[in-house]
Amino acid sequence: MRSIALLGVTTLALGLALAAPPKEEGEKKEKKPRADIATDDNLDLPNYDLSLDSYGEIIDPSFYEEQQSSRNMDQLFSRSPIPACCCWLTAPSLPAPGLPTCLVCVCLSTSVYCDDAELEQIPPLPLETTYLYARFNRISHIRASDFTRLKKLKRIDLTSNFISWVDEDSFRLLSTLQELILAENRLTALPALPNSIVRLDARLNRIQSSDVRPEAFRELKKLQFLHLSDNNLDYIPVPLPEGLRSLHLQNNNIRTMHKDTFCDSQDHGHIRWALEDIRLDRNPINLSLFSDAYFCLPRLPTGHFY
Repeated sequence: MRSIALLGVTTLALGLALAAPPKEEGEKKEKKPRADIATDDNLDLPNYDLSLDSYGEIIDPSFYEEQQSSRNMDQLFSRSPIPACCCWLTAPSLPAPGLPTCLVCVCLSTSVYCDDAELEQIPPLPLETTYLYARFNRISHIRASDFTRLKKLKRIDLTSNFISWVDEDSFRLLSTLQELILAENRLTALPALPNSIVRLDARLNRIQSSDVRPEAFRELKKLQFLHLSDNNLDYIPVPLPEGLRSLHLQNNNIRTMHKDTFCDSQDHGHIRWALEDIRLDRNPINLSLFSDAYFCLPRLPTGHFY
């Protein structure tokens, strides 16, 4: 009797197994969210610690783009998120509790952006700074100590500030500096420059010829772009380095030039192939009166010839 009962139970179990729907081929088990991935469900926002290490996870800096302002300038970074850090003044105003204190500048890799931050002076910067952008501020004075410790600076852009004075050695000792942009300020004199400079843009200032050092550009062998338009210059600053490619002097007060301004009057076989872009328009000078000054140039200056 016991054997018959056991046989019945076995038969029932086998029937239930055969009646169960077959498992679909390739069916995968449901995965649980990994603990190391931040999701809306497992991220504890009230206790999330915003630090320099986690700053890039919360702030997306992809909207900071390099403004291309000269030929052959590549975009500094792409639109993909880049880990960010912050810089701040020596004594920043303290924000509300729980907010980060680094609200003055944004650092992307070795580029520092301090644009439109109401700065009145250059803030302390990371030692690795290569590109500095401090445009549209209220900076009036550049001190010799502002960049002393920065040994990797290649570009300084101080467009549209109130700069009227630059200490003697503010830029001259920066041996890696290639681009200095001081456009739209209140300078009356040109600062001393390092021999490494490739591009100087000091347009829309108040620079006078009497305040440009004699032979200020002679030793700047790497200088290719010299833009001094919209100033108070009375004459073309000479001598100009042989490698100069672009000279913008439009909208000044230049009335005359020397026959050796661009060419060597004693060497008529020399052609100055690099200097292809000379702007002298909107100056009170009749360029046709100085035809012997252009024989070495591949292209005539832009300006009035009557």
